[in-house]
Amino acid sequence: MTDRDCDPSPQTSSGQLDEMWRRQLVWWHTLFGALLGVSAVLMLVTRGPHLWLQLACLTGMAAAYAMWGWRGFGAMNVRAGLLYLTVAWALFLVLLFLDADGDPWILTFALFPQTWAILERRRAVPFVIVAVVAFAVVRMWQTSVTGESVAGILISSVIMLALSLVLGLFIDRIVREADSRARVIDELRQTQAQLAAAERARGVLTERERLSREIHDTLAQGFTSVVALARATESALARGDVQTASERLALIEATAAANLSEARLIVAELTPGHLQSRTLSEALQRLVDAVAAESGMTGRLHVVGDPVALAANSEVVLLRTAQEALANVRRHSGASSFTVTLTYAAEGGAVLEVSDDGAGFDPQASHRGYGLDGATARAAEVEGRFEVVSTAGEGTTVRVEVPA
Repeated sequence: MTDRDCDPSPQTSSGQLDEMWRRQLVWWHTLFGALLGVSAVLMLVTRGPHLWLQLACLTGMAAAYAMWGWRGFGAMNVRAGLLYLTVAWALFLVLLFLDADGDPWILTFALFPQTWAILERRRAVPFVIVAVVAFAVVRMWQTSVTGESVAGILISSVIMLALSLVLGLFIDRIVREADSRARVIDELRQTQAQLAAAERARGVLTERERLSREIHDTLAQGFTSVVALARATESALARGDVQTASERLALIEATAAANLSEARLIVAELTPGHLQSRTLSEALQRLVDAVAAESGMTGRLHVVGDPVALAANSEVVLLRTAQEALANVRRHSGASSFTVTLTYAAEGGAVLEVSDDGAGFDPQASHRGYGLDGATARAAEVEGRFEVVSTAGEGTTVRVEVPA
């Protein structure tokens, strides 16, 4: 009943609906063949004066159906369907003219449904009206024109037209609704597939950003330490200070080993190496000692409050923020000392502050850099908060707060 721009895929709802329709066609063919057979039997039994002409009309309808009719169902071939209906209705009117009191009306049980099944609604409605009007004209042609006969023919014709239009439009509405729902389902599935693809792409991007932050906060910082220690070792060797050079070499080896461990853990998507088999405060103390030893600054760790259990992601955020802040202190601040303060809140959660007595800067005027942007993103991922407080000449304080 609706035009198809192209054959939908069998995997879609529209394709499944079309396939269901095609499977039903065999019953349409069977019904029409049965009605033709019943009509032929009734004609042979009654043996009217125009028997052979009537049988010829039935044969013509069967031939037209075989040539064009079956191809017109579902608007598959509109031209073939229209040609068949024109021939079939014309032969039906001839049968009606030849035997008005016989049984040609049985064929209307096939012709009316075929009209609605083959033609679109905008073509089916006028076609049915013309067919019923022609039916009424033939009936009047055959009978004596009296008020009673004309009224009977008009009433029967109006009833036939009303039933055909009501049932046809009702069925057409059902089919259109089914087709519309099938298309909506296909669109929803397509939208779901697009959303899933977008979500996968977003997940890939998020994972890339996470890995880039991990590399920046671990491997890059470690390599920076190795470079700084190597330069310090060269200076010590140039002065002939073998003991200091040996100490720096030991630190280079320890830093490289820690970096190797971090790299393996990043690949395995485990928690940071500093948190393996130790508490957060222990990991921070190790970090403070390492930075102090590498930079020559004085570093202290203060733990305030009773330690509470934090989510693994929250501990990672605190540790990574401390690593980034201390790396900035070492490279940019020119400080002589720094302090790391870990405060456990009584209601849960924790606050980490990293302060130094360095040159400071204006957070509004300076470019934050990738590390501070990454720290902000990390805090947001666990519904925490990150901020930097600094004034030129008065040092810097980095603060991050995370929930329990």
